[in-house]
Amino acid sequence: MANHVTPNKVFHDRVLYERVANEVVHLIEGGTLRAGSRVPSVRNLSNQRGVSVSTVLQAYRQLENGGWIEARPQSGYYVKSRQQRPPEPEESRPSLDITQVSTGELMMQILQDKQSANAVQLGSAIAASEHLPIKALHRALMNASKKYGADAMNYDIAPGCLRLREQIARRVLVAGCNLTPDDFVLTNGCQEALMLCLRAVTKSGDTVLIESPTYYGVLQIIESLGLNALEIPTHPRDGISLEAMEVALDGNAVAACVLSPTFNNPLGSCMSDERKKRLVETLSARDIPLIEDDIWGDTSFDNPRPHAAKAWDKNGGVMLCSSFSKTLAPGLRVGYVAAGRWKKRVEYLKTVNTLANATLPSLAVAEFLENGGYDAHLRRIRKSFAAQVQWTTNAVDHYFPAGTRVTRPRGGQVVWVEMPQNIDALQLFADAIKENISIAPGPIFSPRAKFRNFFRLNCAWHQSPEIERAFRTLGSLMARQMG
Repeated sequence: MANHVTPNKVFHDRVLYERVANEVVHLIEGGTLRAGSRVPSVRNLSNQRGVSVSTVLQAYRQLENGGWIEARPQSGYYVKSRQQRPPEPEESRPSLDITQVSTGELMMQILQDKQSANAVQLGSAIAASEHLPIKALHRALMNASKKYGADAMNYDIAPGCLRLREQIARRVLVAGCNLTPDDFVLTNGCQEALMLCLRAVTKSGDTVLIESPTYYGVLQIIESLGLNALEIPTHPRDGISLEAMEVALDGNAVAACVLSPTFNNPLGSCMSDERKKRLVETLSARDIPLIEDDIWGDTSFDNPRPHAAKAWDKNGGVMLCSSFSKTLAPGLRVGYVAAGRWKKRVEYLKTVNTLANATLPSLAVAEFLENGGYDAHLRRIRKSFAAQVQWTTNAVDHYFPAGTRVTRPRGGQVVWVEMPQNIDALQLFADAIKENISIAPGPIFSPRAKFRNFFRLNCAWHQSPEIERAFRTLGSLMARQMG
């Protein structure tokens, strides 16, 4: 009789090998295991930790992919020599008070300024065209146009293109989500998906719980809908503090949460499976909807791809939002939402809001996914993004003033930079624009315009001498502020 692998067993195995991997990282970072030293053999660690040999092997593969250890033929695993990197920022410490969002005007000004055609785009979280499958997408667009003719130019009324929804349902299986095509509504990018979800579950004056810092697009939506924000401390590696969240929920009426459990923007933090499960269970017990922004989930530098929080949703309380803007092309504007209990409401709001999606891009993305090109493309950009995030952290260490900190994400294409206290990010932004360099200053990632000495950097540019000059210039501008 064949063995049946249950979702619970998969989750249990993932928790075990992630825990083993984290313990080894702790030993390396604490100096117990130094560069060049041999880590415990697979069998010894299996006996020490009381886990299977396969669990240790999975943990070691994850550590090898992350550059922590290396395998030597006939000898075992050794701690890999790693370049000294600047320290990471600490967990944020926002006030656990409800606040209005009042940064919309500042955000619009900065967004318009940083779109300068001549600027080196280190601020926008957009991949350079060299990372995107432009030629393959052109072919997919032409093939879809020929195949469907006039139908490709017709309205694509909500819930949207069935062929694409079928492909998305298959795609999210790797994120641990067992969903059907009928669970999805297609949207014009992830931003519209987030907007529709918030409109579906809140009314003006309600409070929305968010990470600190959080993506400025979420803040724009909250402000436009007349909602309030409740910021929760967030760690640059481990994600939102569940302990602080529970305290905040005990003392405040919260209508919804908008979170990015997998590679938060701008931190790049990723919650463990164990903490995602606890997050979903905590919110479910209080009947608070979780609007999950999973737009970066497919860009994980490690295998397997992290599960979405939606994987632990048992009652339709998690609204999964994403798009192909970060992995295929932002201009396609192909997004989607699996809205759980609010699917019909979201579908209605989508129809009222924009009536339909652009039909041809949806058919083209479906064609691209059907032909198997997406997985091969993901393997390429994951390697590219990982290498460029590493290059960026090295450049921060080399060009920026002493005392600068930077995050070390394991997915996505952005890093979060903390400068010495006396450097102002808004002044740095203004000075950098004059030098044709765009950054995303920290205050736009906070409803109170906090993070004055932080900024976000995009890492998914095309490597060139111009990029290195931009980093050198930013370092000089920061040094000028320090006097």
